[in-house]
Amino acid sequence: MGGGTTRTPRRRPLTRARVLRAAAEVADRSGLAGVTMRSVADVLGVEAMALYRHVSGKNDLLDALVEAVVEEINEACAADDTPADPDDWRPALRRRILTARAVLQGHPWAPALLGSHGTMSPALLRYFDRFGSILRRAGFSMDTAHHALHAFGTRALGFSSELFQPGSPAIEETEADPEAALADLAALSAELPFIAAMVGHLSHEAASTIGWCDDQAEFEFGLDLLLDGLELRRSR
Repeated sequence: MGGGTTRTPRRRPLTRARVLRAAAEVADRSGLAGVTMRSVADVLGVEAMALYRHVSGKNDLLDALVEAVVEEINEACAADDTPADPDDWRPALRRRILTARAVLQGHPWAPALLGSHGTMSPALLRYFDRFGSILRRAGFSMDTAHHALHAFGTRALGFSSELFQPGSPAIEETEADPEAALADLAALSAELPFIAAMVGHLSHEAASTIGWCDDQAEFEFGLDLLLDGLELRRSR
């Protein structure tokens, strides 16, 4: 039809949720070091200043990313949240923790961020509320359930804190090279015989590793030790 006016396509409104999805996309692709206000704005096709209507700065952006990741974990756990039989607490907690781990494997940057920006946010509080409630329904005392949360620590969220870290880079800095760190350790075999032998023995599958040394088999070994210990205490 002639004589009509050409309409400019309406741009999708910028929201905090869109900003966080874009930040996660940048982190998934480039790691936390790649997350800047400019890089997130580029994904959204806006100027960096436009982001400040939704986040106060990079620190707020990282805090919000923690909340978004834990909310993703909560949603993934919701389908299998409470065991019908309270005595099934052990497989229920195991499934919950491994479900959280599966979410983190899609966001390999998340454990470092949880370690540095893991404030007691609403999503994190909801996660641990369900975790503790499963223990209480199973008959554990409030004291034991409280101690269990401390014993599990970050393992309750699907990853274990690194005992050894190749360097201690800040989030903004370039991540250290794990292979170079392993080579440095192996070179000290005369001075550190156990460490050198352990490094030579290790075999980590990249697809099942979170962080530097936290592979699936190692993670589940520690998880089962904790669950077995709780069951032993409950049986007493």
